[in-house]
Amino acid sequence: MIPGMDHVSHGRRVIEMEATALQQIAARLGESFAEAVGMLKDVLDRRGKIVVVGIGKSGNIGHKIAATLNSTGSTAVVLNSQNALHGDLGILSDGDAVIALSYSGETAELLDLLPHIKRFDVKLIAMCGRPDSTLSQHSTVTLDTSVEREACPLNLAPTSSSTAMLVMGDALAMVLLEARGFTEEEFARFHPGGALGRALLTRVSDIMRAGDGLATVAEGATVHDALVAMTDARSGACVVLKPDGALAGIFTHGDFARSYQQDAGVGGKPVADLMTRNPISVSGDALAAEAVKTIGAHRIDDVVVLDSAGKPVGLIDTQDLARLKIV
Repeated sequence: MIPGMDHVSHGRRVIEMEATALQQIAARLGESFAEAVGMLKDVLDRRGKIVVVGIGKSGNIGHKIAATLNSTGSTAVVLNSQNALHGDLGILSDGDAVIALSYSGETAELLDLLPHIKRFDVKLIAMCGRPDSTLSQHSTVTLDTSVEREACPLNLAPTSSSTAMLVMGDALAMVLLEARGFTEEEFARFHPGGALGRALLTRVSDIMRAGDGLATVAEGATVHDALVAMTDARSGACVVLKPDGALAGIFTHGDFARSYQQDAGVGGKPVADLMTRNPISVSGDALAAEAVKTIGAHRIDDVVVLDSAGKPVGLIDTQDLARLKIV
């Protein structure tokens, strides 16, 4: 470590400078952004695609923007600027939209591509830091990502400017997602792998404890009866039923432990006196993601699953979610 240098404060300064730059960009976001979203939506509605192109660091940011667009149902491809003039322009078609990234708006390799891109009937969206640049002048609309200075101490390495482009791309993708009415179910189709895909594709009925794995007792049962039912089902909770099979409440091992500390003879007491009435529940048709959200929001370990008639048919336990790698 260089004597007298505080790495933590310097790191914090970089983050604060970039955060300030983003706040300034957010403050000046205007009609051009809305116009760009409208263009992209129209292109996608007509089965066109979004082509992203950039050079150097802007090219790296372009790859991330394209990936985010694709993951949210907006078809996007990256045009390799080095190979574009040697055949890769073939990915471009009439009716597409092009997002061109260049902070200066004067990047030679990108400007060399412009005449060839303009031969197609496409919408060109410039994402750059100079609204008066050559790239901007030849674009349909410009998204201004200018920053006062880079977070680099030398004011040279793309830092604040590249972050600005990245966040502008995220803003485009997320607002476009909303404009197109993209749903959680559609999102799940593009994310079938990993915990996210499992949570979005799996329904509560697929993972709930049911049948012999669901501990139930009648409302008139004792705490001892509930404990036996939980032991048989190897469950940490027991669903208490009304005479017509409707949900009366839920009794958990936690409820028993707290009651036992106060009264060792609690086993003979009616479970209805100690259960939680009107417990949190979810529908069996709901996505597992909803159960995860419900458990987290209410800070509970178990949630009762109801059928279309509102009667208990299962139980979701947080341990099951962890075992199935849904959380």
